[in-house]
Amino acid sequence: MWMDLSEKQWRIVSVLLPPDSVRPDHRGRPWTDPRQVLNGVLWILRTGSPWGNLPARYGNYKTVHRRFQQWERMGTLENVLLALVQDLKDRGGLDLWECYTPGTVAGGKPGGGGTALAAPATGRDRESWLLPTVMVFRSPHAQQVLARWK
Repeated sequence: MWMDLSEKQWRIVSVLLPPDSVRPDHRGRPWTDPRQVLNGVLWILRTGSPWGNLPARYGNYKTVHRRFQQWERMGTLENVLLALVQDLKDRGGLDLWECYTPGTVAGGKPGGGGTALAAPATGRDRESWLLPTVMVFRSPHAQQVLARWK
């Protein structure tokens, strides 16, 4: 079961997100809640699923993908991931060697299947905040961020 950002994690990263854009004439739809969108982005990074498979609780996948692209271009997403890394490190729940795997070591089967996002080891508490958050850092995008952070 995927767990969304905790209140503490949200307080840490919410200040890093750009304010919603509002037209001068205040027309148009209001923007989707940034917390909902960020949780959707993190769900995609964790699972490696296609954008079209994003659960409805995160909103329209096109909206989430568009905001992901915007945050990526602005460097916002990297700052958010680094803030989450720091939070994990501060809590004593992160050793970069445990979540960073050089591409030369992680092999995969031809045709997909993706061993990089394999299920976590059994015996771990799947309901804790640690496992879902660390799983985000196993995504290819987050691996690039971690490589620069090391």
